[in-house]
Amino acid sequence: MGFQRRQLLSYKARDGFEIDSLLTTPAVKNEDVLCRIPVIINIHGVLGNFLARGTPKIFPSVMLERGYSTFSINTRMAFMGQIFGTGIFDKAWEDVECSVEVLSKEGFENIYIMGYSMGANIAVDYMERRPDSPVKGLILEGCSPSLPESQKSRLDKWGSIPGYNDIYKKAKSVLKPDPETSKNDQIFVVYRAWGESLAPVDVEMFTYKTWWFMRGPDAERAKTKNIIGAVAAPVLFINGANDDIVFAGEPEKLKDILNKSGNSDVEIEYIPDAGHDCLENPEYCADVMDRWIKRHEG
Repeated sequence: MGFQRRQLLSYKARDGFEIDSLLTTPAVKNEDVLCRIPVIINIHGVLGNFLARGTPKIFPSVMLERGYSTFSINTRMAFMGQIFGTGIFDKAWEDVECSVEVLSKEGFENIYIMGYSMGANIAVDYMERRPDSPVKGLILEGCSPSLPESQKSRLDKWGSIPGYNDIYKKAKSVLKPDPETSKNDQIFVVYRAWGESLAPVDVEMFTYKTWWFMRGPDAERAKTKNIIGAVAAPVLFINGANDDIVFAGEPEKLKDILNKSGNSDVEIEYIPDAGHDCLENPEYCADVMDRWIKRHEG
């Protein structure tokens, strides 16, 4: 048997943005065997793979224990890209695109994607844009049906300062005449974004441009419920039973859209003793993903 391998890779998306990724592979006899083992692209949430706890940190190790390779990619949304201006949601799919291409060129035959939180929305955006993708299936963890609607509901609930509509009004003013090409971006702070206090723990930060494309009412690519119907690949939704961000019933709405669009290979699993991060219950969650992939590998 060979040795387990962890390898850092750097490569560029079609627009030149550089992605850093970590490839983790199990011990195998040779490269041919390695290329047949399923490899799972791990797309992070807001913080990125190398700054977060929970799923982004634990996922490679629990899947390695079950014999899988993983490819943890840091997209342009990572390292708080929403604050520093690089995190344009509409472009993040390109980071997934080139990551899939890297694995395909290396000879990997069975590619899956696991998107966590915002990463699930990015995964759907990629699959909708690339119906020819070789990706064999999606695992969507804590997938919001709409990032804009989710944030508006949350800000309204806590009485944020500024409010959602006030942010939109200011963003239109700052980014005029065209948010996509405007160079006049600014950082702003939302108080009471996650709770009733003014403490940092309840604060959210964006630039107006990153907010516009990820959370604004015109962020069409972040409204996953409007585009997920085009996804033909098998889909597994996993949601924490105690998730207070993506609520029970929301995965069912997305599953219904997929089913009505002709995709019957869609499953939902609620993970007990877990919140938004399903790997708060790591063994149970990893076993769910393991069984699902094995069924699709035959």
